[in-house]
Amino acid sequence: MRTARRAPHHADAAHAYAVEGIEAKLEENVYHHNTTCTHGLCSKKENESFQAACKERFFSEEKPSVLAARAVLVDMEPKVIGQTLSTASRSGTWNYDHRSHFCQKQGSGNNWANGYCVHGPKHKETIMNLVQKEAEKCDRLSGFLTVMSMAGGTGSGLGTFVTESLKDTYPTSFLLNHVIWPYRTGEVIVQNYNSVLTLSHLYQSSDALLVHENDAIHKICAQLMNIKQISFQDVNRVIAHQLGSVFQPAYSSESAAHYSRSPLGDLMEALVPHPEFKMLGLRNIPQMSENSLAYSTFAWPGLLKHLRQMLIANAKMEEGIDWQVRPPVPGLPASEKLSLNRTARFNTSIANLVTLRGKDVQSTDLGGFQEPALYTSWLNAQDALTIWKTPRAFNKYEKSASLVSNSQFLLKPVDSVVGKAWKMFASKAYVHQYTKFGIEEEDFMDCFTTLEQVIASYTNL
Repeated sequence: MRTARRAPHHADAAHAYAVEGIEAKLEENVYHHNTTCTHGLCSKKENESFQAACKERFFSEEKPSVLAARAVLVDMEPKVIGQTLSTASRSGTWNYDHRSHFCQKQGSGNNWANGYCVHGPKHKETIMNLVQKEAEKCDRLSGFLTVMSMAGGTGSGLGTFVTESLKDTYPTSFLLNHVIWPYRTGEVIVQNYNSVLTLSHLYQSSDALLVHENDAIHKICAQLMNIKQISFQDVNRVIAHQLGSVFQPAYSSESAAHYSRSPLGDLMEALVPHPEFKMLGLRNIPQMSENSLAYSTFAWPGLLKHLRQMLIANAKMEEGIDWQVRPPVPGLPASEKLSLNRTARFNTSIANLVTLRGKDVQSTDLGGFQEPALYTSWLNAQDALTIWKTPRAFNKYEKSASLVSNSQFLLKPVDSVVGKAWKMFASKAYVHQYTKFGIEEEDFMDCFTTLEQVIASYTNL
């Protein structure tokens, strides 16, 4: 069994490779909550410490008071990158380095093979030079956070190629791929092919995959945020909020006196104890519209009760949780536990990371997350739970909690995508569009085999 690799001493500060607008929203989110101490709960020293940690983690400061995001933006079409650069520039508080982006005039035609086999090798040197320039700005480089979609050709194909190139070039750095799962109803006809090819390749090169499902985020926008006409900006804002709730600085139980210098390394160590299990899901509560927030109060016992039930019932948001789902009785044989998981929809975990932010955070009781029944039998429940805390409130919420979980949460979506892709492949539908760029039918078969093994491993927890 291999534990997650620790970063060497000279490693810190995460960089991002982004193909959508999420990265800009995340940087914007970080900056604005870096500059003020919400609800007045922090001392001057605490506030200064938080600001310094935020700046080091997300920005470089080449000129006094001019913050540039630690990021490289890559797309095969100029439109999204142009919008992202413009949005950051208009903020007046931070921007992207105008030399740290790459785009072309021609996309990948929603074809993974085009992005991976054609655009990747053709533009590898240029893209990796941009990454190197950003990496050299770091005093300590711990790893890379890549932000990529799976439905199309650039995010999936070129994103996978860049991930593999990062692995080859920076073998001791952590690689966390933040993956946007496509809508079930379909964005493009071959999205299931693209998803299967992306997931299987990333499983070989990435240290972990942090997954956001478009359908779940859309539901949060509609039901919790009360947004009537949901835009990509709305979806990106919710995703960035959830990412910020984890990656903004917080104290671990081991280092309560200072913020982590290697957040990616700490996250991997906490959540990825075995290379066969790399799928991470993220939940955050509360989330609501600003109008509702003005009339709401929160208590830690209620928030944590809801978050725990979201975990075991595999709910993506606090509304509509199935409260009938219960953990299996301790000591239940593995075969009976497996049967119970299938019938009662109980979500077994490998490891969980809970991050708490806000008032009275030290008084919280997280005993409910340490029950052995929540976890697989081959890990000690005490070792399977990691807790990060900070008295600093987050994004206008007096109290908030987030949960990153390595669990069975993605079993159904993965099984569905693999099943749909296999049906298309069995009838040879659209396969010629991939083979003409260099992907062979044997490559598809290898990818199906890889994901079937992932499904089997998570099913047998």
